[in-house]
Amino acid sequence: MSSISIIGLGNMAGALADRALAGGNAVEIIGRDAAKAKELAAELGGATVGTAGTAPAGDIVILAVPYASAAAVVSQYGDALHGKVIIDITNPVTPDFKGFVTPEGSSGAQEIAKAAPAAAHVVKAFNTLFSNVLKVGSAEGRPLDVFIAGDDAQAKAHVSAFIESLGLRPMDAGQLPMARALENVALLEMGLVAHSAKHTNFYLGVSILS
Repeated sequence: MSSISIIGLGNMAGALADRALAGGNAVEIIGRDAAKAKELAAELGGATVGTAGTAPAGDIVILAVPYASAAAVVSQYGDALHGKVIIDITNPVTPDFKGFVTPEGSSGAQEIAKAAPAAAHVVKAFNTLFSNVLKVGSAEGRPLDVFIAGDDAQAKAHVSAFIESLGLRPMDAGQLPMARALENVALLEMGLVAHSAKHTNFYLGVSILS
């Protein structure tokens, strides 16, 4: 099992922490609001509370914050993230949900990687799952697919093992530039919510035909 630090106190942070604890992982909750961090940890049961700005305890650090602040958070931690695997779950979409705020040809994960220490490894994951779906963890008897992208094979293997501990299926999409494609998948999902599904009770996965 893995040692996980989750930076953020929102719905995705809670859903990931809950599944991580159920999967036997050690979980640390970190947030700028210490009182809310303690409240979330108490609700979850079994999670510890870290101090914002100090070195995260986990080998895997999950950025469960809005994209607008993600790079700044990584920069704030600086060398405290040395040797860590950083999971970026953000979606850098524009307020009108029609495009991205990242530079042309880049992705949120790549921009976050620029802010991270050279010895840290950024892996894109979980950005295509809604928090309510993640809490359920399966659909029609099969585990949810979690698409991942990253440049370091060992880091992706570590993240894949963590995903499997959650009862989910990791699907490697390639190196970190593929995060652009994964963020486009999330944008597609937001379009479906707005124009056809009208809710977030769905997910996109892969069915492999024999």
